[in-house]
Amino acid sequence: MRSVQPVRFYHRGEIVDVAEVAPTRTLLDWLREDAHACGTKEGCNEGDCGACTVVIGRLDAGAPGGLRLESANACMRFVPTLHGQALFTVEDLKTLNGGALHPVQQAMVECHGSQCGFCTPGFVMSLWWVYQQSLQTGTRPTRQQLADALAGNLCRCTGYRPILDAGERMFEAPAVPLDAAPVVEALRRIEPTEGPLGSAHFHAPRSLDELAGLMQRLPHARLLAGATDIAVWVNKQFRELGDLVYLGNVSELRRIDEIDGELRIGAGASLEAAWAVLAQRVPPLTEMWLRFASPPIRHAGTMGGNVANGSPIGDSAPVLLALDASLDLRRGERTRRMPLEAFYVDYMTNRLEPGEFVQAIVVPLSAMQRELRAYKISKRFDSDISAVCAGFAVALEGDRVAAVRLAFGGMAAIVKRAARAEAALLGQPWTQQTVAAAQTALAQDFTPLTDMRASAGYRLQVAQNLLQRFWLETRVADPLPADATGVWTAMTAASTP
Repeated sequence: MRSVQPVRFYHRGEIVDVAEVAPTRTLLDWLREDAHACGTKEGCNEGDCGACTVVIGRLDAGAPGGLRLESANACMRFVPTLHGQALFTVEDLKTLNGGALHPVQQAMVECHGSQCGFCTPGFVMSLWWVYQQSLQTGTRPTRQQLADALAGNLCRCTGYRPILDAGERMFEAPAVPLDAAPVVEALRRIEPTEGPLGSAHFHAPRSLDELAGLMQRLPHARLLAGATDIAVWVNKQFRELGDLVYLGNVSELRRIDEIDGELRIGAGASLEAAWAVLAQRVPPLTEMWLRFASPPIRHAGTMGGNVANGSPIGDSAPVLLALDASLDLRRGERTRRMPLEAFYVDYMTNRLEPGEFVQAIVVPLSAMQRELRAYKISKRFDSDISAVCAGFAVALEGDRVAAVRLAFGGMAAIVKRAARAEAALLGQPWTQQTVAAAQTALAQDFTPLTDMRASAGYRLQVAQNLLQRFWLETRVADPLPADATGVWTAMTAASTP
């Protein structure tokens, strides 16, 4: 058996060695209890509030300076996953500016961006991430882009206006860019590991074949990608997880390629990367991308993990079902392909065999030529769980429906298509009367539940209304633009003096 290797990462200007660490010890706990870096705060401990936001850097030849920076929730990150990466916390910023407040911090002071201050370090780190991205690209974010970047940071007393003011003012001071060269040099000195990391129960394979072999030997091990679900199990439910197999070092799983008329999204590709590629090809998906959790969660979580998890309120699956996606499943040396709609059996239950894992999500490029829309209904606009999520696609021949896919999350125990509503549309003229028939059929497709997010009646009515909205945006004569069918534009206009 291979010996356990220490976890090594860059922090506070040097390489840190953590010789022994529990596989599920969070970075937040390590920072506060071991490193005594208490600027990073514990708020919700489930990735919702942003008080624990840090920035992670990893080697990437395609990034400016060879270092890719991403905001992250320290409460959602297990220490062994940091091996070979760089960690930046709020304590680092004055050091980067020679002992003076960093422009991000100074702007928060000048704009009165803090009252109780508990959330402030998290806001500062999210803004620092934006600041660095902007310096690297030579751009400045709009106020809305700043708001999008702060979607994962919750402020209960200051309010966002002065914080957004600070986000704009931080660029007015002389620039203080991060010197990536010494960080990159330090990370290159960290040797790749050949065995378990930090614990005999934390495995970090470095290739797809190694992962497949490991899963055959440990068929009941828990696969770990971004831990955006698993960390909640640990922090809130105190679950013991046994052996963990971490996917973050398998570069093949992070690839996104176009091959033979298909878009292949590696199961380890981050939510941010996967949604960015989909939205680039299908612009109407942009709002779903921005509303899918927060930037720190999208940086950590993977679309493959979101699909494999099988939650009926996961926002990726309805869109992928509308896109006629399939999954490539790997077990040992065998790979098989399965339509996504056949993957789910029941609530949180799928067709994976012991030792099998999702290798890639495959989307036919031809599906992206259809009219496609995605809608998310939740109590809060940003970073909230869906009550209903829908992915719709329609192909028209003249004024008739040649193909249609209507997929819903939040309406049943699994994400599924609305078969009867689709049948009511297929081959029919794309008219208000046909849509009304499909709306009636939805009541036969689904019997939704009532829970804390929405009542059954509300869910059904919303699903029917979304179908109407889809028709308004895609009808043959005078289709409406999205800003004419969405409530947010109307609300903004109504509130303008």
